[in-house]
Amino acid sequence: MYINFMTEQNKNIYISYWLLLITLFIAVMIVVGGITRLTDSGLSITKWDLFKGIIPPLSLKQWNQAFLLYQEIPEFKLLNTSMNLHEFKAIFWWEYAHRLLGRLIGLVYIFPLLIFTVLKIITKKDLLYFYSIFLLICFQGFIGWYMVKSGLSESTDVSHYRLSLHLVLAFIIFLLLILKYFKLKNKNYLIKKKSLPFYLPLIFTFLILLQISVGALVSGLDAGQIYQTWPLMNQRYFPDDAAISDLFSLGIFEIPSIVQFLHRNIAYFILLMFLSIIIIVFKNMDFFHLRKITLVILLTLLVQIFLGILTVISGAQIILASLHQIGSIFLFATSIFLVSKNSKTS
Repeated sequence: MYINFMTEQNKNIYISYWLLLITLFIAVMIVVGGITRLTDSGLSITKWDLFKGIIPPLSLKQWNQAFLLYQEIPEFKLLNTSMNLHEFKAIFWWEYAHRLLGRLIGLVYIFPLLIFTVLKIITKKDLLYFYSIFLLICFQGFIGWYMVKSGLSESTDVSHYRLSLHLVLAFIIFLLLILKYFKLKNKNYLIKKKSLPFYLPLIFTFLILLQISVGALVSGLDAGQIYQTWPLMNQRYFPDDAAISDLFSLGIFEIPSIVQFLHRNIAYFILLMFLSIIIIVFKNMDFFHLRKITLVILLTLLVQIFLGILTVISGAQIILASLHQIGSIFLFATSIFLVSKNSKTS
């Protein structure tokens, strides 16, 4: 019955809108997750109730029960013994919003996908792609709980390694969704164009993802709250509480100052690499179709570096740190668009 109006173009439109919606949800999820981390709210809900957890405490008795559970973990016993119920509610709502968004993303993703499957709107090849993303979304939920669990018994905080894994996986899901969205949008405009050499956009995008993972380590170790100076780290290029040999040790990611040092220098390397891409694009008319997006990326990259500097100087002030994370989403999205535009069939 749907054949009369379900043209190939209409199918792509429906799928594109769905992908764009989910991608936006993922972006919001990343931002809320970042604020949850910055406000130390991530351990406020100590149980993982997939269905019961949808309903927050509604009575004073339920709030007291939730607060009593929080009082049993090291974070409260060692850091927040003076916290009252009102202050607990403030951190509870951030973690609750983060988990509720996760559930909502799963529902908004799977139900349209099932409808598209029944109506045969999606090809068999793409079905595998989209259901694989759904499995990643489910796995992301498990990793989120695996991360929270690391801070409930022996530590006052979550594992910074698990935090980094949790964030990187969110960006990988974001990448898979938005890359497919760009591909569908460009499907009707397949013109062969010359590509940049050496897969430069891919390398650039990978470096941004690497920088995001190191940024999560910075956040997890509260490394952004030390060495609140730029361009030097307390009058030195290399931090004075570490040795050069630490860069080659197995515990390199356990030293906050070293992690901040790496985060700074990866940013410098990314900027230098992209400047080389800019030079290649503007020196060769074959890459004229890439000029607009490279200028957008350059502007985004400069703003992101500026926000990073302000975040360091402020000691990771919440608003600036959150804007810095939002900037990473825009930078990552534009780099993916460059990858798409650089395709020989884009």
